[in-house]
Amino acid sequence: MRVFSRTSFPLQLTQRMRVLQLDPSLTYRPEPENYQYRNYKDGPLVDRVKMTYTLMHTHQTVDFVKKKHALWSSCTHKKMSVMEALSLLDNLVDESDPDVDFPNSFHAYQTAEGIRRAHPDKDWFQLVGLLHDIGKILALENEPQWAVVGDTFPVGCKFQKSIVFSDTTFEKNIDAKHPVYSTESGIYAPNCGLENVLMSWGHDEYLYQVLKFNECSIPDEGMYMIRFHSFYPWHTGGDYRHLCNEKDLRMLPWVQEFNKFDLYTKTEDLPDVENLRPYYQGLIDKYCPRVLCW
Repeated sequence: MRVFSRTSFPLQLTQRMRVLQLDPSLTYRPEPENYQYRNYKDGPLVDRVKMTYTLMHTHQTVDFVKKKHALWSSCTHKKMSVMEALSLLDNLVDESDPDVDFPNSFHAYQTAEGIRRAHPDKDWFQLVGLLHDIGKILALENEPQWAVVGDTFPVGCKFQKSIVFSDTTFEKNIDAKHPVYSTESGIYAPNCGLENVLMSWGHDEYLYQVLKFNECSIPDEGMYMIRFHSFYPWHTGGDYRHLCNEKDLRMLPWVQEFNKFDLYTKTEDLPDVENLRPYYQGLIDKYCPRVLCW
């Protein structure tokens, strides 16, 4: 695992991002003309990305997810503030991300600032942008990245084609041949609601469980963004709607709105973290005060 200081920046990424020369007006538009986000077909990071997803799709099963909930959802491992947890992301590069090769702490502030410019009246939304990837600290607790990062999907029912690399990477997943887990709805009743669905274990679910355990006051819209922002087969691929209830469908546009900032703020224009920290500390104090249990 590589460790970066805030003054260092991988040369490969700097060169690649300079090629983009993104016009600021394109920042929140899908697919800038010189670059395609979420390109899983080619590029300098694609081999690393595919290996991460292959391991994920092999080992993420109903049994595995239940074991991870039992281990982490009780939030008994340590106590620290949100800012302390966020600072740990200085040491993490997401091995499932085909777009960037720099620490996740930069991305947290990029996302938050993008939301702040577009939604200045929604401070909770801005905070969600800052917080959304903090669950990735699990990768610093000896959890493999395939159990922390990447797109999420339900377990206990059929793996849908919109899942990244789904055509080849589920071949060794034992649930793929299970007589119940391999069916369309699997262990779930139609329209049961996503809150009743077991998602593949990762940073989304972990952070959601932490915030819920600590009774943070982020509204439902924000909690959905945190819990399902990596659920691309749902909010972008259009799959798994048969498991959704009315609340899920009401929340879907909020998750999609968040996704614009999560994805399209990945540029080389890095934020001035020291200058921004007091503002976001104020939002943390409002919605997630005190030291949290993790």
